[in-house]
Amino acid sequence: MTVTKPTDPETLSGPRREPTHPVQIHNFRAYWLSRLAMTLAQYAMILVIGWQIYNLARDAGATIAEASGQLGLIGLLQFLPLFALAPITGLAADRFDRRAIARLTVLLQFLCAGALAWATYVEAVSAAVLYGVAVALGVARAFAGPAFSALSPNLVPKALLPTAIAISTIAWQVGVIMGAALGGYLYAIAPVLPYAVASGLFALAIVSLSTIGKVPQPPLRKDRRPLGQIVDGLRYVVRNKMVLGSITLDLLAVFLAGANALLPVFARDILQVGEQGLAQLAMAPGVGALTTAAWFSWRPLKNNVGPKMLISVLIFGVATIVFAFSRSMTLSLAMLFVIGSADMLSVYVRQSLVQLHTPNDKRGRVSSVSMLAIGASNEGGDAFSGALAFLIGPIAALVAGGIGAVVTVAVWSRIFPVLRTTKTFDPPEDLLEGSTG
Repeated sequence: MTVTKPTDPETLSGPRREPTHPVQIHNFRAYWLSRLAMTLAQYAMILVIGWQIYNLARDAGATIAEASGQLGLIGLLQFLPLFALAPITGLAADRFDRRAIARLTVLLQFLCAGALAWATYVEAVSAAVLYGVAVALGVARAFAGPAFSALSPNLVPKALLPTAIAISTIAWQVGVIMGAALGGYLYAIAPVLPYAVASGLFALAIVSLSTIGKVPQPPLRKDRRPLGQIVDGLRYVVRNKMVLGSITLDLLAVFLAGANALLPVFARDILQVGEQGLAQLAMAPGVGALTTAAWFSWRPLKNNVGPKMLISVLIFGVATIVFAFSRSMTLSLAMLFVIGSADMLSVYVRQSLVQLHTPNDKRGRVSSVSMLAIGASNEGGDAFSGALAFLIGPIAALVAGGIGAVVTVAVWSRIFPVLRTTKTFDPPEDLLEGSTG
């Protein structure tokens, strides 16, 4: 007969209960805080960098179209490292400690913020300095994306992953909203403040990441060379039509219809609302996205996930067209709110599908492909929008992009019928079995 000692933890507190929500897990809370702090800092910097480069060009006598081209160049310089390094960064996330990679990427961004704080304080900011920092930020984000994305599913049980993604996205959207506010309003007080505050936030992110305990790391495949493992990840994306369709739909829609890069143009020369108006315009998409993410964290999406993703991208394109024609600050803010909300729904569905339809040993490499698509749509889209605005003007560029997003939905629903027929996030039962990547 076995006698249970009075000091047995289960006797004192009962059987250990499995977590029912991601916030009950310390590692996830630390991850969430680090992502929030990092995103706050990133978007404060991104807004101010765009504002500084646009004003430098305009004050030097450049036309609106020419200055818009400078914004496009900033986007291009951030995108090129994402494009060049994507295969390497994904493999790194699968072979090395994802926590360490995340910390190093935040450290590099911390150094970028410090450099811009110093240059702004001594009034040494130039286009060359801003371009150099843009490249460094691109390198940091190239490694950060796969590491953070692949780390998240290892912090919570599989059943909690859709909720964790929604909550994690809240951290990102709060960062977008408050980061834009910090960037705009702090710059109005003193140009150095956004970069100084960003430095502190990056430091907080590093500390928070350092508290995450050991997490599962996929075993190294010693029988496969690095190049073969990279090819395995790309092959998996191409063969899985759900993953490929979800990633490329978001890529093309945001690439064509992204309005963020041109917000300084609208704030200074079209709506004429100045620095504080710029902050409000930059916040509006985040407010819409945060509202949607908060809803899904409370009531996760369960039915008709594929069709709803297609509809959200359609709304995204139409709202972009209306924003381009608007001359009312109220209407412009409303359309940006809708853009952010629709984009959030698309991101929520895409991230859930990609993570749940990908084996753990391939998540780093698949996440790198996803992050390359996101980089192509965001930073690459910024470059495209800036270049198109240089050629045909900012208003026509956004109208053309919005129409392109609408057309993309129609074409993708035919090319990838699985997007129209997917009802839930659940992958086929045999999908994650027997992974050999």
